[in-house]
Amino acid sequence: MRLRKVKNAKERLEIDNNPFYIPEPEKYKGSWNELFKNNNPIHIEIGCGKGQFISTLAKLNPDINYIAIEKFDSVLLRCLEKVIDSELNNLKLCVMDAAMISNYFAESEVKRIYLNFSDPWPKKHHAKRRLTSPLFLEQYKKIIDTKGEIFFKTDNRGLFEYSLESISNNGYSISNISLDLHKDLEKYPDNITTEFEDKWSKLGPIYRLEARLKEVE
Repeated sequence: MRLRKVKNAKERLEIDNNPFYIPEPEKYKGSWNELFKNNNPIHIEIGCGKGQFISTLAKLNPDINYIAIEKFDSVLLRCLEKVIDSELNNLKLCVMDAAMISNYFAESEVKRIYLNFSDPWPKKHHAKRRLTSPLFLEQYKKIIDTKGEIFFKTDNRGLFEYSLESISNNGYSISNISLDLHKDLEKYPDNITTEFEDKWSKLGPIYRLEARLKEVE
């Protein structure tokens, strides 16, 4: 379910002394590490929702820089509300269209991309909007380094099957597949859940995979 539009969301994101929200992320293409003031790896979550997943990762891994991305400011505001009183200095929030993500990150600037419970866009004529469609996969190639990774989770079987085919046919290798993540947790002890996952994993399986760029022969 989509979050409703929030009145004055953009203005609320830009509250004074907000260390998290980056209003013009395109300015930092190629220089995100200067913004973080270190050379730690950069991991991004495309579609961060209310922010439980990425804020937990940021707390657990202070040596990694995290960037939470949402297309709509109303959604990103909920993430900001979750972290605004924290002291995390390795997390930034941005409104960004993932279809043009190479406008915001330079070649090889990102080490890992998380795609958690993305909109499945079930109708065939909407397939290009899926975050694992060839359109988006080509964008990711432009920003992840040669050993970069994509971690993907969904509760939608159709989207998972589509993603397996799309990813493998577009220059990536796939590993660590789970058809029921919460029954396989002994294999994935570091699994961090989203709010959506906490709610819906009791009702059906969560599918998971990891993808990496294929080595050029």
